[in-house]
Amino acid sequence: MSNLEDLYREIILDHYRSPRNRGELATPPAHKVEGFNPLCGDEVTVYLDVEDGVLKDIKMTGHGCSISQSSSSLMSAAVKGKSLDDVQETITTFKELMTASGASADEETGAKNLRSLGELAALAGVVKFPVRIKCATLAWNTLQQGLTEISA
Repeated sequence: MSNLEDLYREIILDHYRSPRNRGELATPPAHKVEGFNPLCGDEVTVYLDVEDGVLKDIKMTGHGCSISQSSSSLMSAAVKGKSLDDVQETITTFKELMTASGASADEETGAKNLRSLGELAALAGVVKFPVRIKCATLAWNTLQQGLTEISA
């Protein structure tokens, strides 16, 4: 196993064991949205506090496998405090990474996307296990749903 794979495994385990932004925000003002993966039973509830076009705060609760829970933690750390445009860009880039086309992108594009994702790149190996992609994207899809509901 390569040193990079070891590092990625450690990042995933760290976020699983010590999740960031765990808990609830008072609703309202926060918006609450729930996500569920019926294939494996993973659940996530995302609380969003959006103010003046910025994701001011994000908290999450839920349970599931190490991939879904670490992805939730990594996601929350990556988007908290960003403008909604930047949050949307991060969501899009991450979801591209989780698709077959993102995984098979040319080396230059793939390397650029991984660099732009920071610690989120630790989840890149999930694409080798298609059944786990839904685990990795559960929180992201839930966040996307919440942002859509807020914008409506």
